[in-house]
Amino acid sequence: MRQTSEADYSEFATTAWPRLYRTAVMIVGDPQLAEDLVQSALVKTYLAWPRLREADKAHAFTRRVMVNLSHDWFRKHSWTHEKAADVTAHDTESSDDHSSGLVDRVALADVLASLPLGQRSVVALRFLDDLSVQETADLLNVTAGTVKSQTSAALAALRSHAHLSPEGRHHD
Repeated sequence: MRQTSEADYSEFATTAWPRLYRTAVMIVGDPQLAEDLVQSALVKTYLAWPRLREADKAHAFTRRVMVNLSHDWFRKHSWTHEKAADVTAHDTESSDDHSSGLVDRVALADVLASLPLGQRSVVALRFLDDLSVQETADLLNVTAGTVKSQTSAALAALRSHAHLSPEGRHHD
């Protein structure tokens, strides 16, 4: 790889890491596994870098590799109810009511943990990565209808937990 390509890849990897990691944590539910997943995806991107040449293509390629690797890993290990981690664990709470924000994040992590892998993947890609229905469908190799139904089911599950919304928040 040429030195300029090496520098371009390095810049891409540094810039892409936080977003990829956040998405991976939401999908796989484990910070260490998510880190391994992102690293593996970035290695595959490095190997394909001479063909990619554009940052948009590299992002799409890396995201696709990461999602495929995660789904392959879960299939291989036969996980059906994996635990989603708190995807906002590293956020800082600036309000006076830090404990309320922490409770909400823990509750959200518990609700996300209850979602099947496909629904978590759709939620992560649609709402964390801001992909369209069609982009998500293409990435997951499913139909747009499947993405819509998975999104609908995931959002219904999230809505059913009224304690996550400000008006339905329960404080003991």
